[in-house]
Amino acid sequence: YVAAVYEHESILSPTPAALVERRSALELMGRNLDIYEQQVLAAARQGAQIIVFPEDGIHGFNFTRSSIYPYLDFVPHSHSGKWNPCREPYLFNDTEVVQRLSCMALKNKIFLVANLGTKQPCGRWDPGCPSDGRYQFNTNVALGADGALLATYRKHNLYFEYAFDTPPEPDYAFFDTPFAGRFGMFTCFDILFFEPAVNLIKQYNLKQIVYPTAWMNQLPLLSAVEFQQAFATAFNVNVLAANIHHPTLGMTGSGIYTPVKSFIYHNMESYGGKLIVAEIPVITADYKTNLEKENPDRVSEKGKEQSPPSFYAEMMYDNFTFVPVWGEKGELQVCANTLCCYLNYQRAVLTDELYALGVFDGLHTVHGTYYVQACALVKCGGLSFSTCGQEVTDATALIDFQLWGNMSTPYIFPLLLTSGITLDFADHMGWKNNYYFLSKNRTSSGLLTAALYGRWYEKD
Repeated sequence: YVAAVYEHESILSPTPAALVERRSALELMGRNLDIYEQQVLAAARQGAQIIVFPEDGIHGFNFTRSSIYPYLDFVPHSHSGKWNPCREPYLFNDTEVVQRLSCMALKNKIFLVANLGTKQPCGRWDPGCPSDGRYQFNTNVALGADGALLATYRKHNLYFEYAFDTPPEPDYAFFDTPFAGRFGMFTCFDILFFEPAVNLIKQYNLKQIVYPTAWMNQLPLLSAVEFQQAFATAFNVNVLAANIHHPTLGMTGSGIYTPVKSFIYHNMESYGGKLIVAEIPVITADYKTNLEKENPDRVSEKGKEQSPPSFYAEMMYDNFTFVPVWGEKGELQVCANTLCCYLNYQRAVLTDELYALGVFDGLHTVHGTYYVQACALVKCGGLSFSTCGQEVTDATALIDFQLWGNMSTPYIFPLLLTSGITLDFADHMGWKNNYYFLSKNRTSSGLLTAALYGRWYEKD
């Protein structure tokens, strides 16, 4: 099928904390919706059957709870499939934004997924009801090619979004299409947690995901395209990911991902939006995902050689234990808690770049709390050990490697990032005995990161 995602540089309110009238909120959102309208038309002309827009793309961000209120639409949460906002605009008040989105879908005969702010009144009988008498949700809507509202999803894992409420229960949101079957949807930070993202995929055996996001890139392990790709690979799903484009805030990185191929956009240099349209195969076969794959590759005998001295450095706010990757070839191991990571490597040419193999097995506590088990081969920022774990975007070293670890969780996201924030694909990966491994002969360009990023959800 043909899918489209649009990385949108949203027109932002210059004073998001100021209280404004609904009219001026609609005026600002209308300018973003005008751009959406052009992109829906462009995507439809290229044969796209579905288009996905980013999180916060219509209203922007940095609001307070009260200042965002005029920007919120009323979208009924249970009317899925029974309401067509474009054809029945009179059913509810304050639905101008979802009406416009519905009409875009209808006019271009395309499925459309967008993110907006919504409100839902609540009363004293509801113990969770906020003191101002309403819930405010960060919401995705999915609209059919006839403009009907098919599904809504209210973001569960909020990322410092004080204007919004967490829904009382996680939403499991999905909708059906004639061209690719069932699509599931969740938003941004949700991708790192079991609820609802992983549970949704497992419970409903989903093979297609739509994913609006407003993601701030964090190298070396959590840049947008790197993790979006790893998610598609780990769960053997197609992911249609639309990110916002604000390079000054470190926000870029969208793509259409299959488990074996990606069409991505990552651009920190220039401004303006970007439409990606790609034809991808429908995944139907329920062949085993990488969470349970057996692979006959030989895992060599470990620890024969003496590893170089280990050192500590902070990477992504976590205290990693590293060993340097010296010389043109070798075998290394490094351990922390119960996790041991192993690396066999060979460099084509020795460059004056320092690489290190790092391990972390513990609770990550900055910008969210979640348990990580990671084995990571990274390029350091400079030549001293203290630069290992820094954000690096360019590399020249071509390294053949086999990386493996005795991970305690089945949820492993294989990361493979190359120079200039480009993606590569492993030759082999999967489980062998109790080890998860990733191997690659000769990356397409210099290696930035090769990592096994494990999420041990039970220990969050």
